[in-house]
Amino acid sequence: MYDINRQLEIIKRGAVEIISEVELRKKLEESIKTRRPLKIKAGFDPTAPDLHLGHTVLLRKLRQFQDLGHEVYFLIGDFTGQIGDPSGRSEIRKQLSKEEVAKNAQTYKKQVARILDISKLKIVFNSKWFEKMKGLEFSGLLTHYTANRMLEREDFTQRRNNKKPIYISEFIYPVLQGYDSVMLKSDIELGGTDQIFNLLVGRDLQKDYNQPPQVVLTMPLLEGTDGIQKMSKSYSNYIGINESAKDMFGKLMSISDEMMIKYYELLTDEDLAKVKEIHPRDAKVNLAKLIISQYHSVQSAEKEAEEFTRVFSQKEIPADMPEFRSDGQKNIVVILTESKLAASGNEVRRLIKQGGVSFNNTKVDKESFIPKENGILKAGSRRFLSVKIG
Repeated sequence: MYDINRQLEIIKRGAVEIISEVELRKKLEESIKTRRPLKIKAGFDPTAPDLHLGHTVLLRKLRQFQDLGHEVYFLIGDFTGQIGDPSGRSEIRKQLSKEEVAKNAQTYKKQVARILDISKLKIVFNSKWFEKMKGLEFSGLLTHYTANRMLEREDFTQRRNNKKPIYISEFIYPVLQGYDSVMLKSDIELGGTDQIFNLLVGRDLQKDYNQPPQVVLTMPLLEGTDGIQKMSKSYSNYIGINESAKDMFGKLMSISDEMMIKYYELLTDEDLAKVKEIHPRDAKVNLAKLIISQYHSVQSAEKEAEEFTRVFSQKEIPADMPEFRSDGQKNIVVILTESKLAASGNEVRRLIKQGGVSFNNTKVDKESFIPKENGILKAGSRRFLSVKIG
C-alpha cells in the first residue's frame, strides 16, 4: 500500500466533501498497521441499461481505491432499484419491474469491467438480504429513522412547499441504502453530492448496529454537453460509454472550454496545471482522445482526431456520413430522430434554439422546417447527414 499522505492525495482529487477526513486518516492508519484493506462501497441502482461518463466519475474513484490496495464493493441495488431513489427528484421515480432491473444489472456488470479491475471487484446485490427479510424485521429497521428527519431533506422540503406529493416508499429508500452499509460493514461509501443525505443515514445506522461509522466521500455531479444540467439520458446531454468513437468525439468537442477542465479533473489523471497551458482547442482534442482510448482504442481515437482536423480545420464535409431517405414531407425533428443523429426531439429543439442545426449551410430556426431537396444536414458541431428526397 502507498503511505497515508499519498493515499489521501489520490483519494481527495476531485472530491467535494469527506466526512470526516480525520476519520479517514485513522482508518488508513489502521489499514496499514493491520494490513487489512478498507471496504469501499458504492451503490448503483440499475434504472437504465447504459452507463454514461457521469457514472464513471464514481467508477474512476473506485478504481483508484482498488489501485491503492483496498477492497471495492460494487453494490447493485436490484431491490432498491424497484423502489427508486428520491435524491434530487422533484417527483417520484418511475418504478421498474424486477425483470427490467435484472436485465439492466447484467449490462452494468459488463460495462464496469471497462473501468474497474473485475478480478478484484466484489459485486453484490442487495436483494440478497432484503428478499429474506420478514415483515416484523423490516418494520423494526424502519424504526431507526423518523419522518421528521426525512422531511429535513431539501428535495422533500421543496416538494412540500410546492404542494407536490411525497410517497412513503421514498421515505423508506434512504434507510434501505443505509442498511446496505450495515450488511457490508463498509469503511467508506462513495456517492454524488445529491446522495449526501442517504450516505449519512448509513453512518447513523452503523452506529445503531454497533459498527464503526463509514467515512462518506462525495464526488461532484458531472454536467452534460449542455454545461447546465447533470449528465442524464433524460436531458439528452449524455455521453454513453457504449457509444461509437465518432459520436463520443463529436459530443466531447461540443463542450465549453470551462467544462473541459472539469472533465479533465474527473475523467482523467492528467496534470491540470499543464492542461491549462495548452490551447483550449488542442486540449479538447486531447481530452477526447484520452477518453475514447479508454472506451474504444488508441487507433479509434487517432482516427477521429484526424477526421475532426480534416473536417473542421479544413472546412470539409466528412468523407463518410450516413444517408437518410425522405419523402419530402418529414420535418427536421423527424429526420434527425429517425436517423439517430439526435437522441430525442427535445435534443433537436435545443440544438435549433442554440443555432446548431443547418441545411445546406443555412441555419434552421424552426422545428417545422421540411427539406424539399437533396442536401447536407448538420446538427451540432460534428454530426452530418446526407438527406435524399424521393
